[in-house]
Amino acid sequence: MSLLPLEEAQARLLALVSKMPGESVAVEDALGRVLSGDLKAARTQPPADLSAMDGYAIAGAQGFAGPWELVGESRAGVPFAGSLSAGQATRISTGAHMPEGASSVLIQENATIADGKVSSDDPPPPGRHVRKRGFDFAQGDTVLHSGTRIGPAQLALAMSAGHAALEVARRPTVAILDSGDELARDPAQCGSDQIPASNGAMIAAMLAPLVGETMRLGPVGDDLDALAQALAKAEEADILITSGGASVGDHDLIQQALGDWGAQLAFWKVAIKPGKPLMVAKRGSQVVLGLPGNPVSSFVTCFLFGLPLARATLGMRECLPQALTMRAGEALPATGSRREFLRGVADRSEVRIAASQDSSALRALAEADCLIDRPVGSPETAAGEPVQVYPLHNG
Repeated sequence: MSLLPLEEAQARLLALVSKMPGESVAVEDALGRVLSGDLKAARTQPPADLSAMDGYAIAGAQGFAGPWELVGESRAGVPFAGSLSAGQATRISTGAHMPEGASSVLIQENATIADGKVSSDDPPPPGRHVRKRGFDFAQGDTVLHSGTRIGPAQLALAMSAGHAALEVARRPTVAILDSGDELARDPAQCGSDQIPASNGAMIAAMLAPLVGETMRLGPVGDDLDALAQALAKAEEADILITSGGASVGDHDLIQQALGDWGAQLAFWKVAIKPGKPLMVAKRGSQVVLGLPGNPVSSFVTCFLFGLPLARATLGMRECLPQALTMRAGEALPATGSRREFLRGVADRSEVRIAASQDSSALRALAEADCLIDRPVGSPETAAGEPVQVYPLHNG
């Protein structure tokens, strides 16, 4: 099977995805959730013409410099009950309703008060310092689109638009299976012929902002019966992610175990480094993502495929990671026949290579805050030249 280019592999993975059904949640519980449909405003904001400043709501033709007779006050939540005639004014606070007849707001700093009247050497023109009714949005406007992830600003907008509950995509359930005879479940009890089973915890942590229940099914040894027993527990998961056992060694049994379980291979091997042995399969509506066992390879492929997979199940508008352009802080080596993702450390607008690029080097990975994208057949890149960089943030 030939190696797939990254973009083709990502597209083929996302084409297998079915969007999760929607569910209603209280708006204050919707942080981090993804809208399953467009959100329309149930009210108009502002609901009336409001003052944008503290000062005086004045009535009169343009050019009239006062004085204006003070006849009352309009404050936020307690509007002035009457209307203003030319030459009249009310005290007004930020966010208060503009009285009927008022044309603008004279800010407090430009006002002079004497004998119950207000005057100014710099009277405002009509409409100055007034927030017009509906300038933010009107009832019926689409304020957020389907696939939008709810952050703090979106949460406030949804509430301002009159919604106490939101229809969001149900979070997918994920089963994570890491396999290998060398894996120790307890990192504090790890023999000299073992390594701690850290990949499952790492993958779960990467996916946590996007998914619901996560089932940890490993570590499992390189044994078909043990793998079958573990896979039986993943029957109801929306997504299954495996780590290890996907390569071509005598003890790499994941493909066979998945086939026995009923999964059909969609593709295997991608032209990237690290992460070539990546595998994707489908079992009914379940999507199976097989990641390499080396920790850095597992991390990079989860970033490039696992996170987009989770985003796609939620119907997010942007599923693939978005690159930034930075300057190389040092010379970058030429690449070969695979696209390389170097672990990097960014410093303002420059990026340097992390201390080690070995696919098992977790310390260097932990120090990295980005991946430097090096296309196939790239010549050596000199310091100062532009490079594409993927910031390493979840969700």
